[in-house]
Amino acid sequence: MDYSLVDLLKLVGAVGLFLYGMKLMSEALQKVAGSKMRSIFAAMTKNRFLGVLTGLLISATIQSSSATILMVVSFVNAGLVSLAESIGVIMGANVGTTITGWLISLFGFRFNFTEYALPLMAVGFPLVFSKVQRHKSWGEAIIGFSILFVSLDFIKTTFPDINTNPEILRFLSDYTNLGFTSVLLFVFIGSFLTLIVQSSGATMAITFVMCNQGWIPYELGAAMILGENLGTTITPNIAATIGNISAKRTARAHLFFNILGVIWMLIFFKPYTAFIEQFIANFNAVSVKNPQALIPFALALFHTSFNIINLLLFIGFVPLMHRAIIELVPHKGEEGEEFKLRYITTGRLSTSELSIIQAKKELQSFARHTNKMLGFNQTLLHESNEKKFSRLYANIEKYESISDDVEVEIANYLAMVSQGKLSELSRRRIRAMLKLVSDLESIGDSSYTLARIINRMHKTKIKFPPTVLDKLDLMFSLVENALNTMKHNLNTEEKKISIEKANEIENQINQYCEQLRSEHLESIKNNEYSYDTGIIFTDIFSECEKIGNYAINVSEALFESR
Repeated sequence: MDYSLVDLLKLVGAVGLFLYGMKLMSEALQKVAGSKMRSIFAAMTKNRFLGVLTGLLISATIQSSSATILMVVSFVNAGLVSLAESIGVIMGANVGTTITGWLISLFGFRFNFTEYALPLMAVGFPLVFSKVQRHKSWGEAIIGFSILFVSLDFIKTTFPDINTNPEILRFLSDYTNLGFTSVLLFVFIGSFLTLIVQSSGATMAITFVMCNQGWIPYELGAAMILGENLGTTITPNIAATIGNISAKRTARAHLFFNILGVIWMLIFFKPYTAFIEQFIANFNAVSVKNPQALIPFALALFHTSFNIINLLLFIGFVPLMHRAIIELVPHKGEEGEEFKLRYITTGRLSTSELSIIQAKKELQSFARHTNKMLGFNQTLLHESNEKKFSRLYANIEKYESISDDVEVEIANYLAMVSQGKLSELSRRRIRAMLKLVSDLESIGDSSYTLARIINRMHKTKIKFPPTVLDKLDLMFSLVENALNTMKHNLNTEEKKISIEKANEIENQINQYCEQLRSEHLESIKNNEYSYDTGIIFTDIFSECEKIGNYAINVSEALFESR
């Protein structure tokens, strides 16, 4: 079979389209991740058993565990689901996808999601042009979802057409008499074919054909099915390369779970496959006059029973798996981490007073994440590597986008809490929280504005003299002190909050800004740097001053709420 350079470029383009669809869907989900969507999915995955049921139903419906895991990875990337919640869905998806084998055995039919991708895109396309941001985001999510599956179809068609030409695999019959080595070889072949055709269901159809044609025995067909379980983990891991650390961990959890399953099955492979073969042979649903007709049913039963037993074996070890995945995929500090509401996802507590405590914890978490953006900006200012610069800028952009949603959700929660029975002190504290949540979000906005200024400087290739960089580093240091003081006040009991240190740092920032403005005018007059460089310089320290102002606003609001 000929495979030209053009065919290879088509494949690369299809993979690129796939990654773009994943990115578009994930980012759009972040924008539409309001409290309703989060609550519905949280209810579906609030314990491992409901998560298993969710994964099973979704995977059985769309006939693709890869597609289900892709959705889970994107939900984790968007902060809708935690890593621990996703593991149950992954386990259920593996069982749900075994329905494909039974459909092939009974009808030779396989559900094709790509038939619905273009109509879905037609639904999403008008929404993209909506003036309502939420509708626009839904449109982007639908189109991203559609692109995901269209690109998967492109990937399958741009590879050598093994699916419709299984006879090219006839040569494999020469490798069926190597004992256990043959089993391992066909596990690898099953993984490789699934990677090529991007569908375990399609690979299963090929396996059935090979067994029916007598090219390989039933046992090696079962080995290929084990390989398909491994191969189906590749697509989500590719998708996770553009996700955050939690998305990567989710994809690795899928890989880890399937590898463990294949390992234990290989230990009991010979007796287990013999048991399945004997069970099917003794079952009268299919005529034993044609033993070859029994093979698809034996393979389907092997696939289903293996995944069910694997689920039952490991469902009790989800917390242990969770800890193991975190150890295996450590956070290296260079990419966006999971950023989601942690304390108010379950709604108002039994009393409004307790709910205020939960809201304060959420504000403390919100402050930690928005404050990180300042450190990202300081690193961005000194970063010369293009790849690292782009990744850091994307991180800041993502943090700012999510901070907008977090502000709305905390504010809505506080509004709901305020309707309960509260003391005058608690009402004062809620008013202060509503004010400071806005200031925290403004810190995120200013940090993003700062990143855009630095990005403009990067694109125009403006370079600051070392003296200017030293001045900006000092400004960043002062603002960081202001944010640390703000965080300290947020973490302190209201009665013990002091405003003196916050005021002192605020005065230092204001005085230093005035000094920088005076020195800037002198520098321009003495031609120490260009006018364009000076504009960027003043924009940066002025935006830093704004962040300092918002920080003191938070401390003042806390002080007044005592």
